[in-house]
Amino acid sequence: MTLAVTGATGGLGGRVARALAARGVEQRLLARDPSRAPELPGATVARSTYGDSELAAASLEGVRTLLMVSAAESADRLEQHLTFVDAAAAAGVEHVVYTSFLGAAPDATFTLARDHWATEQHVRACGMGFTFLRDSFYLDFLPDLVGEDGVIRGPAGDGRVAAVTRDDVAACAVAVLLAPADHAGATYDLTGPDAPTFTEVAEVLTAHTGRRVRYHDETVEEAYASRLRWEAPQWQYDAWVSTYTAIAAGEMAGVTDHVERLTGRAPTGLAAYLDSASTERQNP
Repeated sequence: MTLAVTGATGGLGGRVARALAARGVEQRLLARDPSRAPELPGATVARSTYGDSELAAASLEGVRTLLMVSAAESADRLEQHLTFVDAAAAAGVEHVVYTSFLGAAPDATFTLARDHWATEQHVRACGMGFTFLRDSFYLDFLPDLVGEDGVIRGPAGDGRVAAVTRDDVAACAVAVLLAPADHAGATYDLTGPDAPTFTEVAEVLTAHTGRRVRYHDETVEEAYASRLRWEAPQWQYDAWVSTYTAIAAGEMAGVTDHVERLTGRAPTGLAAYLDSASTERQNP
């Protein structure tokens, strides 16, 4: 067994695992709860967690190429990442494909992008081969930003966001995993085909859902205050608000051809995504 996939019980890792299985690729699925892992032809399942170095190393024995899907947001996510990367290196993993974030940097406006940068640096320092997939915000999530009153609220101003679908990110991951040596040392910025403002996002949602949606540009103070209705730690409030301020700062506006370069097809935009989702609902 030379290929392992983490996050197979989640939205992104699950997509990758199913796509690899459809191609007849043997893989090891790493899961915190193996009973939740999908049953796929050619796949075995091993219990693993990012924060348990011994368990992680044992689950990675014999693995040469690893898809490391970033862990769920938490106060200690970076610590978990560093522990898992160390375990991968100790187990002899040769190449790590890590799902990072667009604009990952120590001073990124989006607070969680700083953790992604630190994880990237640790992978480099451990000496393993690597490929970093820096995806933009998920386009799939944009409809969920609409409140019950039909309003998207956040301090994004007129900033633009080149959001990308999880399907496109998964397809890019599969392309890299099938030929990791061809992508050794590469960093790919995965974006959608365009970068609308939230006002334009609201217009597209209105046109495709028949429900009037509009965007309200909050101040940063208003954004923090409006999110207090959800009980959360401070780091989580900071992450929520900086999702928008990163867009306002222009850090999410760049559009690349990297999805097409990896998959051979153009990425999916918001209108096409909504059309596809509507078709799926009508034809389950």
